[in-house]
Amino acid sequence: MILSPLTEADRYLSLHPLFARAFEFLRTTDLNTLPTGKHPIQGDDLFLIMEHRPGRPRTEAQLECHRRYIDIQLVLEGVDEMGWLPVAACSQPVAEYDDTRDIRFFNDAPATWLRTPAGAFCIFFPEDAHAPLVGEGMIRKVVVKIRAD
Repeated sequence: MILSPLTEADRYLSLHPLFARAFEFLRTTDLNTLPTGKHPIQGDDLFLIMEHRPGRPRTEAQLECHRRYIDIQLVLEGVDEMGWLPVAACSQPVAEYDDTRDIRFFNDAPATWLRTPAGAFCIFFPEDAHAPLVGEGMIRKVVVKIRAD
């Protein structure tokens, strides 16, 4: 898991071959003009999901993880206080992994909360369970999905 301002994104380019393309897209696209929903960047290997939703309290947040994709979650508006726990420490799965949606949910409590303001991003790898969209008011964010393998 990584928490950083977008201005420092170049520090992480060597972590995955598609990170350079992902961060270039985030820096050169007027993200505020994108409607909510899925937007392709490079086929199924790299795409984004634009979200604009009301924040929820910590008590309603649920940890999730992905096996096939890495998330770069960039907050555009509001503050997203994302929960985090290593998948290896999760012991309360809600159901089996859903291969079609690349997601698994857990009832475990996060070990920590990451206050992520507008202009900052979190990177969650397959070993990171995360509980997004926690906060007050509306949260507008981009979730870039990068094929992990």
